[in-house]
Amino acid sequence: MQAIKYGVYAMVWFNVLLAGWLSIHMLYDPEGWYNFVPGVTDTGFFNQHFIRDIGIIQGFIAMAFAIGSFKLQRRIELWAAATLWLTAHAVFHLWEVAIGICSASVLVRDFPAVSLPAIFGIAATIWACSQSRVAVSRRPVSIRI
Repeated sequence: MQAIKYGVYAMVWFNVLLAGWLSIHMLYDPEGWYNFVPGVTDTGFFNQHFIRDIGIIQGFIAMAFAIGSFKLQRRIELWAAATLWLTAHAVFHLWEVAIGICSASVLVRDFPAVSLPAIFGIAATIWACSQSRVAVSRRPVSIRI
């Protein structure tokens, strides 16, 4: 069980570090981020405002996963909310391939920064839900007469 817990925390902190780095890079150097990340220049013209908007979202994702690591009572909600956005983002990339906007090769290129964080978030949130159920089932039952 400890190995699973450590694996989940590794996934969560991968998401914290990636989203945190993306947030900082997008907020402080949007043009550098635009030119650095493979494939971004293929998606449209540079838009500083839009990149910084997404940088703010990435910051909230990093904070949600980080705070959820320490606040057990809020973990499920925090991780699930962050995972919802990450999953929607990954599904959007799949949709772009499905309708022919992008070739399937972009899925491989984007996997580490798009699909993997969503998969990690889903796995971590499911684990957090299972841990919550275990904790509830272990609570002593008090009988009032």
